[in-house]
Amino acid sequence: MALENLISIHFTAQELQALDAALVTIAGVLQGKAINLTPAQRQQYGSIAEQNKLLVNKAKQLMQHYPQHVPSFLDLEEFGKDYEARQQIEGRLQLLKSLLEQFSDTKILLDHDNYFTALSFYRNLKYLSGENVPGTTVLYHEMRQFFTNGTKPQKVQEPSNNTPATGKDGTAPG
Repeated sequence: MALENLISIHFTAQELQALDAALVTIAGVLQGKAINLTPAQRQQYGSIAEQNKLLVNKAKQLMQHYPQHVPSFLDLEEFGKDYEARQQIEGRLQLLKSLLEQFSDTKILLDHDNYFTALSFYRNLKYLSGENVPGTTVLYHEMRQFFTNGTKPQKVQEPSNNTPATGKDGTAPG
């Protein structure tokens, strides 16, 4: 059974340089502004749900229209800065999440293709070594080392015909 190549892409050196430059630019802009929470802090602070975003939006609107009702201990200027920065980050975060998902999904397919090609090569070496084809036994033993702990190579699983390898938007990756 022939293997199905799920994805075939290639990045030029210029494309990789452009990606790297963009990432360096992003990292440079965020330096000194972005925070890195510990897992415990992430759990402690969590994230606000959509309903709570509506609460924040309504509070901002009402505080602007009725400043006389804002308690003196609240720093409206700081609230405004935090609110604006959050608005600025949210859309960009969604774009970055989408890009991260595309990178991750593409890598999954590339890993799949590479792994099952390597397994087919290993199985062929095993067969050739068993047939005493000159020079294949040493190659087979080089590959066999990855299966010495009792694991066996997985059977090649072809994707079903009814689930093509497409992105979430229905387009082929790459």
